[in-house]
Amino acid sequence: MKNESEKKEEVKKVTKRKKNVPEVKKSINHWKVAFIVLIALIIGSLAFVFVRVTQIREPNYKPVPELVEKDGTPVIAIQSKKKQINALIDFYLSDFQKGSDITYEFYLENEAMLNGTFKVLGHPIQFYLYFDPYVMDDGNVQLKAKSLSIGTLGLPMKEILKFVKRDYKLPNWVEVNPDDSTILLRLDQFRMQNGLFIRAEKINLVDDDIRMNIYLPKDSNDKKEESN
Repeated sequence: MKNESEKKEEVKKVTKRKKNVPEVKKSINHWKVAFIVLIALIIGSLAFVFVRVTQIREPNYKPVPELVEKDGTPVIAIQSKKKQINALIDFYLSDFQKGSDITYEFYLENEAMLNGTFKVLGHPIQFYLYFDPYVMDDGNVQLKAKSLSIGTLGLPMKEILKFVKRDYKLPNWVEVNPDDSTILLRLDQFRMQNGLFIRAEKINLVDDDIRMNIYLPKDSNDKKEESN
């Protein structure tokens, strides 16, 4: 049997071995930390995009007062096709948008379509907004938004129209109304250089039948009567 001194010696050796064992530190899961940071960045970016899209600023056009004189004499009745109207729209917008950083297209097929882009996290996102056109009693044209194609990004039409109203360069006779998802083409505020103006009479895109009248301003009729 071991004596007392031998037992004490063995206890000392065991204690010494325990002291020499290095302490094991808990390792940090770097992948877990990186994943949490990535999620935080994504949430922050989406929050920024939502605030940016829904933020309402002043419209980028000056309001035009309603014309006092709307009467006139129709001098030319025009019956046209979508192809000819699209050519006119393209010519007008190409000239109107010169120097603009953000451009868009508007054209007619079986619906009226607005095609443009906006940026999300620095990447351009293309959208197509489809409208049904209606001729109003005053000869203006109302475009009622009916559907939106924007890839996998789920944004309502109202928010896209807010973006269009806020960031797009639009003619001052175009009114965008996001709350009721419409765009009003105020033809009664549009004037050619010689004073002629246009009233829409019929728009049937399915049958490719578009009709409008060109009017002489009322004051030109008064001058002719005075000269006679």
